Amino acid sequence: MYRENPLSKISWEEYSDLSVAEKGKLFLKNERPYHTLIAQQFDRPVLERLCDLATMIRKIGKTKGGIHFLNTLLSEKRAMLYFSQPSTRTFLSFYAACQIVGLEPAEVRDPSTSSEMKGESPEDSVRTFSSYFDIIIMRHHMGGFAERIAWLLSNTDRPIPVLNAGSGKDQHPTQALLDIYTLQRSFEDRGGIDGKRIAFVGDLARGRTVRSLASQLTLFSGVKQYFVAPPSLQIGKDILAQLDAAHMPYEISDDFEKVLPEVDAVYMTRIQDEWDTAEESRALDTTPFHLTAERLPLMKQDAIIMHPLPRRNEIAVEVDSDPRAMYWRQVRNGMWIRAALMLVAFERDVEIDRYYDDLIR
Repeated sequence: MYRENPLSKISWEEYSDLSVAEKGKLFLKNERPYHTLIAQQFDRPVLERLCDLATMIRKIGKTKGGIHFLNTLLSEKRAMLYFSQPSTRTFLSFYAACQIVGLEPAEVRDPSTSSEMKGESPEDSVRTFSSYFDIIIMRHHMGGFAERIAWLLSNTDRPIPVLNAGSGKDQHPTQALLDIYTLQRSFEDRGGIDGKRIAFVGDLARGRTVRSLASQLTLFSGVKQYFVAPPSLQIGKDILAQLDAAHMPYEISDDFEKVLPEVDAVYMTRIQDEWDTAEESRALDTTPFHLTAERLPLMKQDAIIMHPLPRRNEIAVEVDSDPRAMYWRQVRNGMWIRAALMLVAFERDVEIDRYYDDLIR
């Protein structure tokens, strides 16, 4: 059965030489998302299916009977949350999502408490986890590590899904999913994401959430992206190459106030100084890129404000009460879309369809 997983039919060296588009095709099982490793693995129909599924789960979960039904869907499964990199929001979002669909979660959040302190390799640690659990949800400081683990487990006699909850500076695919879901819900009465102008502001060079979302937006027509940052923190050339290949228009800018009136969504980010090598971020004046209450009048009345969180001072607290602020709703959306993703990985989403059809009759 496990040989249905295309990752079991390719060597690691062959896999490493593939483009991101080619890699994405290997993360399927029975033509459905099995592993979730990179943002580029999703096509638009899959994105729309996941968003619709998240909405159904959210609506089903409004009643006691609905919550009980959701709790039974994966009650025979167990999940390992292996977060070797610090996280609060993403960890709790996945933890809550597991609870919604009945997955029993366990956690390792500090490698110093594991056999890695005895010299065991991280690969062997996760291979051990796979003996006890049915899905691995992992966040790791090393870029590409989740992909390595998915390939490794796919070539064992007990493969299980691997969900990437953040990998180095390069990928955060489930954050991109919840961002797409937030954009879709925010614009559902305005034609959806197609045709919208979206600005990314702040540390774009090291923000993996920006990199992942910018890639996924190439699936939508008529979108224009704006990258607003100090020159040293601008978006990487690899992302711009993806946009060029998709013929998606974009604009590079360091003038926040000029861009604000033009866009439908402002995606704020914090300075990622944990990736500094010599405290270089301290020398930057980032105040021109802060969204303050004084700058709100520059925005469209129906625009939205997003942030992957945590924030520092790039969004003033006074902005929280503005109806355009979507970042707290964005956090909650993550719980529903991650629950949807796990149901798809285990091919239990059809049960949601049946229950929801009965609910709305």
